[in-house]
Amino acid sequence: MSVRSAAHTSFTIARDMPAPPAEVFRAWSDPEAKRRWTGCHPDMTREHDLDFRPGGLEVNRMTGPDGAVFLVEARFIEILKDQRIIYAYDYRVGGQRTSASLVTVEFSPGGRGTTMVFTEQVAFLDGHDERDERIHGTNEGFDRLELDLQRALTRQ
Repeated sequence: MSVRSAAHTSFTIARDMPAPPAEVFRAWSDPEAKRRWTGCHPDMTREHDLDFRPGGLEVNRMTGPDGAVFLVEARFIEILKDQRIIYAYDYRVGGQRTSASLVTVEFSPGGRGTTMVFTEQVAFLDGHDERDERIHGTNEGFDRLELDLQRALTRQ
């Protein structure tokens, strides 16, 4: 029998986004917009489905060139339009669950348009403690989100 473990941690990322809260919220709720800024590995094939409603499911399945499968499944718990999103998700690599998280994303007017605060409470499972990589990857996604919002503003 293998030894099982759960390493608990949390982190918060606050970002000053260059658009009003309604536009930043839309980037989380619109399937095409979310697909643009969450795609992080161009060498992987990706399936992405988003059912953005309380109880709805978001599935992000990526397959690497070597056939390795990475799966993120999220369930939306609370959605307050233009204000807050709460969801829980798990991350699997090759069928093995490596983490489970609860995330709160808050949007409020401020800065260049919106202050977005992302808080993730995560349990890394069975020795898969990748906190620094998770923070780095989340920040990279938010960099892409910011660029996407800036592009939309210049088209207006």
